[in-house]
Amino acid sequence: MIRSYNELRYLRTFDERFCYLDVRGVVGDSTFGFERYLNQVLYHSKEWRRTRDGIIIRDAACDLGIEGREIFDSIIIHHINPITIENVERGDDCVYDPNNLICTSLNTHNALHFGGEASLKKMTKVRSKGDTSLW
Repeated sequence: MIRSYNELRYLRTFDERFCYLDVRGVVGDSTFGFERYLNQVLYHSKEWRRTRDGIIIRDAACDLGIEGREIFDSIIIHHINPITIENVERGDDCVYDPNNLICTSLNTHNALHFGGEASLKKMTKVRSKGDTSLW
C-alpha cells in the first residue's frame, strides 16, 4: 500500500494517523545494513536539510502534524513509505517528496518502526483555559 501525506492530512487524530503510518517493523530488522553510510550522506546533504526545514514548517514542528503535539526535543522527519538503498543512490523523488514525509518525535518514530501503539508514551492530559482539576 502506498501511503501519502495528502491522504494522512484528512485523518484528524494522532491515533488515526499513527495507525495509518505504522510499518509494523521488527526490532533488529536492517534497513540499510552495511550501507549505513548512505544515511549519513543523505541526512547531511543540503537538499535534505532544505527539505527537512520545509516539512518542519509545514507541520508546525508537531508530532505527526497534529496541532497541540508540539515537539520540544529532536524532530525526526519520517518517510511515510520507507526508502531503500537504491532510492538514495538514484536520488529518487520519493526521498525528498514532501508527500512522503512527516514530522515525528523520536518516541513516535521508534514506535512506528519497532514497537507499535503499545510502546508509545502516553501524553499527559491536555490542559485547557479554566481547567482547575489535577492531572
